[in-house]
Amino acid sequence: MADRFRLGSGVEMSSATRSSPAIVANIVAGVSVAMIAVPQALAYAELAGLPAKHGLYAAALPSILAAFFASSPYLQTGPVALTALLTFGALSPLAEPFSAEYVALAALLALFVGLVRLALGFGRMGKVAYLLSEPVLIGFTTGAAVLIIASQAPKLVDVTTGDGGVVREAASALTDPANWAWPAVAFSVMTAVFVIGGRFLSPRFPGVLVAVVVAAIASAAATYGGSIVGTVDASLIEFTLERESFGGDAVRLLFPALAIALVGFTEPASIARRFAAEDREPWDADREMVGQGVANVAAGVFGGFPVGGSFSRSSLNRLAGANSRLAGAVSGATVLVAIPLVGLLEELPTAVLGAIVVVAVAKLIVPAAFIRLLRESPAQAFVAFGTLAAVLVASPRIELGVLVGVVLSIGVHLYRELQVTADSTIDGDRLDIRPKGVLWFATVPQIGRVIRAEVASHPELERIVIDLSGIGRLDYTGAAELARIVAELEVSGLDVTIVEVQPGAARAAAAHLTDSVSPSERLTSG
Repeated sequence: MADRFRLGSGVEMSSATRSSPAIVANIVAGVSVAMIAVPQALAYAELAGLPAKHGLYAAALPSILAAFFASSPYLQTGPVALTALLTFGALSPLAEPFSAEYVALAALLALFVGLVRLALGFGRMGKVAYLLSEPVLIGFTTGAAVLIIASQAPKLVDVTTGDGGVVREAASALTDPANWAWPAVAFSVMTAVFVIGGRFLSPRFPGVLVAVVVAAIASAAATYGGSIVGTVDASLIEFTLERESFGGDAVRLLFPALAIALVGFTEPASIARRFAAEDREPWDADREMVGQGVANVAAGVFGGFPVGGSFSRSSLNRLAGANSRLAGAVSGATVLVAIPLVGLLEELPTAVLGAIVVVAVAKLIVPAAFIRLLRESPAQAFVAFGTLAAVLVASPRIELGVLVGVVLSIGVHLYRELQVTADSTIDGDRLDIRPKGVLWFATVPQIGRVIRAEVASHPELERIVIDLSGIGRLDYTGAAELARIVAELEVSGLDVTIVEVQPGAARAAAAHLTDSVSPSERLTSG
């Protein structure tokens, strides 16, 4: 019997996971995750600027369909905080949050994100998940987390704010305790205690679910007078993407869609890679990209917003005993079944949703990461701090902050590529030059200037030996420029020899410097 078979058309299960106990374990894990996904979906929908029901839409079918294509057996797909914030940043300049136009644009944005990811996945370009450098990611996630927490701060104390900017309004709300609604503060603290404290009892403790149930019951029983979720449209998912959605604003969604497709993929990619490494199993970035693409297309077609892989729900999925992608499909199906029941949460204080979001993203702020960069590489620390500042300044268009971070990262890389040193020693009529670094057309002239300066200072020189043992890479244009310098020196009567050509420089040297390389060294352009 074959070791693997397919459930449906894509949920693969190995012989070790298709036994009855394993299937039951996956079902239990999937249902457990769904119990967390429902309140998180409500919270992240509000963060994205959409009515709560659209969070449920984004948590149901996308999770089911992603399971048929995903590479990781643990990855749970649906609404996540960073993608929700990116969605709000992309759409808030185009339409009023929570309006029908905004909802339509959110669905269209999800569709575009899905199409980009499908193109990247089928084009075997899932490796783009590695293109954003660590300093850029550190700066972006920290800045995004600060903005997310700031956006939820007024909910924690149930204070109505104006439109003076997320950080400014958060500071205004938190520094004015006279206007705080203390019952809301109590609900916020209670939620944090259940979610954080529950982890100390057991990693599987459903802190979010317990907090939501307790708060909803307490709010209804005590006739809580603060802000509540209110009436939630529990209508079933329906096709919502219409031709009229492709209006003039569609073009303005292309860059945000590309940014979300790339930046948003780093979270599911890092989750899947980590779990695969721990299990010593392979992971396919292209396949994961396709799975995330399908999920976003589904979110766009059926009234959701851009989705991604959730670290907290994926971790719970693994801890709960999941060992195949069946668990992800079960999670989505459970959310789908639960949609008509969300009316039970109408009395839930919005402070609870705010606390759920804050607790979920607080772990993204890691000061130690910045301290480590400062110690190990001030230049990369500059990239991280620059990205952080750009994200905060560009809010709500935080994808522009990522663009600034990429530019800074490229700038630092170019600066380092321009740094080349050359030690020189003179022995009689011989000059030895030992450059260190990367030689390309922009750095080779620096070596030429050093040689000319030494020749001008020591007219007795007749021989020059260029030792390339410290050169890790010599590109084609650099070799051509070095050949030109060698030719100029030879015209002036100097004998120039190149020695210790390293493998990273051999091919370019073979193309341009064969006549100058020491006869004892064999070069090949192959």
